[in-house]
Amino acid sequence: MPETKPNPPTAEHPPLVPSRYRLLFALTTTLFFLWAIPNNLNDVLIRQFMKSFVLTRLDAGLVQSAFYLGYFLLAIPAGLLMRRLGYKSGFLTGLALFSLGTFLFWPAALVDRFSVFLAALFIIAAGLSFLETAANPFIVQLGPAETAARRLNLAQAFNPLGSITGVLVGTVFIFSGVELSPAQTALLRARHAYSAYLHTETLRVVRPYVALSLLTLAMLAIFALTHFPAVALESRRDIPRFGEASDSRGKLLRTPHFLVAVLAQFAYVGAQVGTWSYFIPYLQIYAHQPEKVAGYLLTLSLAAFGLGRFVSAALMRFIRPMHLMTTYAAVNCLLAALGVFVPGWTGAIALLVTSFFMSVMYPTIFAQGIRGLGAHTKLAGSVLVMSIAGGAVLTPLMGLISVRFASLALAYLVPCAAYLLLFVYSLLDQRLTVAEFDMGSTSDAFSAISTH
Repeated sequence: MPETKPNPPTAEHPPLVPSRYRLLFALTTTLFFLWAIPNNLNDVLIRQFMKSFVLTRLDAGLVQSAFYLGYFLLAIPAGLLMRRLGYKSGFLTGLALFSLGTFLFWPAALVDRFSVFLAALFIIAAGLSFLETAANPFIVQLGPAETAARRLNLAQAFNPLGSITGVLVGTVFIFSGVELSPAQTALLRARHAYSAYLHTETLRVVRPYVALSLLTLAMLAIFALTHFPAVALESRRDIPRFGEASDSRGKLLRTPHFLVAVLAQFAYVGAQVGTWSYFIPYLQIYAHQPEKVAGYLLTLSLAAFGLGRFVSAALMRFIRPMHLMTTYAAVNCLLAALGVFVPGWTGAIALLVTSFFMSVMYPTIFAQGIRGLGAHTKLAGSVLVMSIAGGAVLTPLMGLISVRFASLALAYLVPCAAYLLLFVYSLLDQRLTVAEFDMGSTSDAFSAISTH
């Protein structure tokens, strides 16, 4: 009998990634792993800086504020740069800033200034803003529109592997495991040795960040040597001229599904960052666990996040992304409520499990937000990356609530409210999608590449 060959992808079963783009897809996907490392090292830094600089939870929350402010301020410049020079320019600029910011942790530790660390974190986030502004829409456009959400979810599935790596590295190499009692602190003060102890704790952050700087430099070299073919760039005729920028903004302001996606992304990132930022202190207070055990449990939570990404990517073959997100948002609202009203191991486990159901949210919101925007995709992607500023706003808000009401558990009302908003958003976006279809809005948001 003649050999039976598998059927090629058809219009009914479009390929996830066309063969000509698979190398670029794989290379770009490594960035999703790489930028997750500093994102989740922040969760360790908050606890470490509370110790080494003797900070309150509110003050330590500035770690996330400085970090996500970098995302907010650099997203639009990143989009404008890539409009002119293409995606590769965004990748190279992002990696250069990323490497510089992580290297600056060395002098920041030597001068022992919290403000210098905040500046370094801002530079790191500026680099990540370029990388995310480039990578997310780039992945979306590396194939048919029908598989865009699933493709981005697959790429984002490697993001939690970086998250796990970041927290694990921080737990092992940054946390010393030394937690002084009030009596031990008083003894060190009496011996004039307390400042030296604090400085030693500060220096523990240097090696992981310098190693990350070297890794990022290596990635920069690889991207610099990689050829990005013309088909992987937007056609020049699709790049708005300088005078057309206002028309781009007007188009976005007249697009309801994009506007609600920006609000949803702000709420989601705030919920995610806030949940993870205070998870270690939550375990220390309510489950009475030492910092290293709490760090390992945060790593387990991030493993659940990664598992959720892979499971979600598989489920999306049978369930529409927004339908899946509706269920996940409802579940997380209930789990976050348990963290608030049942503090202890029950609340801690509930908060740990929220990571699994967070997994589908960011890539799905992003893919839904930029659908049908054509030449405006890069600017829309920049604005969606700017909405990551939710982490800069909601995390300190949680710190403020925990200080004002002397209850870290109560602060988890913030992510609980965010998940409720995401539940409403997912229902609203489904209605908007139906309305667009009924109005004949069938333009292909991804034609800039797939038509070549």
